[in-house]
Amino acid sequence: MILVFGSIGQVGLALQAALADRDAVFLGPEEADFTKPEEVRSVLASMSVPRAIINAAAFTAVDKAEEAEDMALAINATTPAIIAAYCREQGIPMVHYSTDYVYGGEGTHPHLESDTPKPLNAYARTKLKGDEMIAYSGCDHLIFRTSWVFDAHGQNFVNTMLRLGAERESLRVVEDQIGAPTYAPDIAQATVDALDQVMGVSDFPSGVYHLCNAGETSWCGFARAIFAQARHYPQAKLKIETITGIPTTEYPLPAKRPLNSRLDCTKVRNQFGIRLPSWQEALDQCLQEKYGNH
Repeated sequence: MILVFGSIGQVGLALQAALADRDAVFLGPEEADFTKPEEVRSVLASMSVPRAIINAAAFTAVDKAEEAEDMALAINATTPAIIAAYCREQGIPMVHYSTDYVYGGEGTHPHLESDTPKPLNAYARTKLKGDEMIAYSGCDHLIFRTSWVFDAHGQNFVNTMLRLGAERESLRVVEDQIGAPTYAPDIAQATVDALDQVMGVSDFPSGVYHLCNAGETSWCGFARAIFAQARHYPQAKLKIETITGIPTTEYPLPAKRPLNSRLDCTKVRNQFGIRLPSWQEALDQCLQEKYGNH
């Protein structure tokens, strides 16, 4: 049995599909409240030992984390550390997801896993702490750092743009933040593929791996691509005509964002043979999922 925490998020829902034909148990916040680490410890103690644990639970409200860092820390670090300690005790592997935000966002080069983290905001600090505590636990672990996650139905940039594009004729979108939009089902399938390769191996390749769709764009470029592809679907009912690119300075938010979210995915390709499709292909898949084939 594979145990998955965070069943209702974008990656959690995608994992339900990717593991549909496997023996897997999915727990959401009602069954395992990550704001109460000791309760999660009790949940683990009450269950039969799984073959592996995947943690897809996370506090991802980046701006809210500025005022609720204690809660973000419990969800993103303290509770995952308890899960990691359990995995260490039971001799089973743990998969966890992290974020491009742990890097400072400087320069224009794709970040390497070995780059020194420079978290810019509370959310990033809590995610980095979780990564460090999982590694420190000594459990067999795969930490997948990803970027700009989207799917067909969740709260994400794609669905926000589609909603606004049906309401407005013009939008202003940041164009000096660069990264790779990443499709949750691609993350989920890569997770299953990687886990299949490492279950039971004696030399477990523990560590951080970058995992995102190929290519790069800005938020503005992503928005333009969303609208260009969504025009093929009458159901989108788009009104949007003009998308204007703006600098980050013209769209102030409580939490500072990295300008460079590019991630080098060579390591995951070399270790597992995993190469995700381009973000454009992923977007096409997402819109087909949302609207149906046309």
